[in-house]
Amino acid sequence: MKCSVYIATSVDGFIASKDGGVDWLHTAGKPDADMGAQADMGFDSFMASVDCLIMGRGCMEAISGFDLAPDEWPYGNARVIVLSTTLKAPPENLKDRVELYAGDVRALVASLEEEGYRHIYVDGGKTIQSFLELELIDEMTLTRAPVILGEGIPLFGNNSQTVKLTDARATAFPNDFVQLHYTVSYAR
Repeated sequence: MKCSVYIATSVDGFIASKDGGVDWLHTAGKPDADMGAQADMGFDSFMASVDCLIMGRGCMEAISGFDLAPDEWPYGNARVIVLSTTLKAPPENLKDRVELYAGDVRALVASLEEEGYRHIYVDGGKTIQSFLELELIDEMTLTRAPVILGEGIPLFGNNSQTVKLTDARATAFPNDFVQLHYTVSYAR
């Protein structure tokens, strides 16, 4: 089972402002730049390789707040699982799009693999951090928005171990965003 991260951050490593906002993603850099064939910065291609998505409750709540129309749903037909120990039901506007899970993450990943899933997209700061702690992330694509927030919700927290990133590839886009792709290996 392959587990991948595909996420945007500010240059100083925040995935959202302190209040969870991500409006800065739409105003950073050169919003009017001609992106040509790179308009989605590789997201559609990445999603085409994914058959399942696991995200945290906070990420799901942010998506719910966007109140997306059916044709705006960014995850295609991928199964979407939301990790939460407190929610009993998803928000009304996502009830037919996501399912909730409260339990052991390793058991969830093993179960998905047994069901035939092959590539999980892991999203949400705390969820990514927990998957890293469990040594489940195989690759990361980090897109850096050209903005320094100074404070906010960080992508990475305090890891109990060193996580080594290898096989670096970088792409600079006309809008001044820079995308970094790494293979993840865990130091022993």
